[in-house]
Amino acid sequence: MAAISSTQHHMLCCASHFNHRYAMPYSKPLSWDIFCTVIDNYGDIGVAWRLARRLAHDFDHTVRLWVNDLASFGRIAPLLEPGLASQELDGIRICQWCADDAFVDYQPAQVVIEAFGCRLPDAVEQAMARADVKPVWINLEYLSAEDWVEGCHGMASPHPRLPLTKHFFFPGFTDRTGGLLCEDGLIDTRQQWQQDSLAQRAFWQMFDIPEKQPEEWRVSLFAYENPAARELLDYWKHSALPVHCMVPEGKVLADVEAVMGQRLQAGQHVSQGSLTVHVLPMTDQDSYDLNLWSCDINFVRGEDSFVRAQWAGRPFIWHIYPQDDAAHLVKLDAFLSHYCAALDAETATALRAASHAWNHGRGMVSAWQQLEKRLPQWHRHSRHWPDKLLQHGDLGMRLVQFIQNRLK
Repeated sequence: MAAISSTQHHMLCCASHFNHRYAMPYSKPLSWDIFCTVIDNYGDIGVAWRLARRLAHDFDHTVRLWVNDLASFGRIAPLLEPGLASQELDGIRICQWCADDAFVDYQPAQVVIEAFGCRLPDAVEQAMARADVKPVWINLEYLSAEDWVEGCHGMASPHPRLPLTKHFFFPGFTDRTGGLLCEDGLIDTRQQWQQDSLAQRAFWQMFDIPEKQPEEWRVSLFAYENPAARELLDYWKHSALPVHCMVPEGKVLADVEAVMGQRLQAGQHVSQGSLTVHVLPMTDQDSYDLNLWSCDINFVRGEDSFVRAQWAGRPFIWHIYPQDDAAHLVKLDAFLSHYCAALDAETATALRAASHAWNHGRGMVSAWQQLEKRLPQWHRHSRHWPDKLLQHGDLGMRLVQFIQNRLK
């Protein structure tokens, strides 16, 4: 398991010293319980873990994170001990959510979050109902750019039997939603990193990868299974410029193996033509951020890496989690409507075409050929996009404000 150096870690940990634009004074630290179930990917726990860290580190709140699958959680938090039912990690109490009947003596925090619709145990709901001061109960929903989210954000839902009210909190891209999660000072820290060639060289050396050369494409590829990835990788073999493709272990690796004609594992580097593939091990979230910050273009999937690619200030293409009846494509188009609003028409058309080709799994080469002609415009837009998203604060700040308004 790779890890960032102490210098790099210090740089990230000290982020809040660089920029407090979005921080606010909070005189009353709160206690939080966040419940999360790990299903088949790392997106849900990835977002829940980032939220827990945001609340504990930037707001100095007390956080307990209840997780059903500590082994999977440990893939993105390598210092976690999966065999311990309760432990302190990074200033946060991590508790294993092993059985619903284990909550007989549960004492609720001031705020209880069920992440992404995971159902709370009956004993937890009953303990919340017995409390003299009822906790603020939040259902943190999945990120969507669709218009209907604005109407549902903050909506109250009374419990059918108990004296409790649940509130829906929707991440989103407008000031009428919950925003996107971003730590204090992250943008300034990222900008400093991208100007620091020595730090980047040290980062790549951890993976036995040479430093980036001026005449080179450096791409990160994190995706679900995707035939379009085979098309693009095969195209890059014949690129006029060298292409170094960073592939974290995951579902798309089978497509990479098909193109390179061999089985691959973490730590391997293989080249064909202009394309060199570097297979990276699963890392913690801070190291993955550095990967995104250090590449020219990022292919990301799901929700957590999708959000982090936006803070990277670099062009990215989103592989959205497939849903029945192609509902995911509606979400993709809703996001592109926001993202492309400030792009020139030609670049926006090329990006829409490439995003659809990527998510349909075909037609990627022709779409990419058009999009790479627009790279300067795409790069400029990517640098300014985070400022637009953070005009009204991030998800952490909006969530704390939402809670405090209900505790008055």
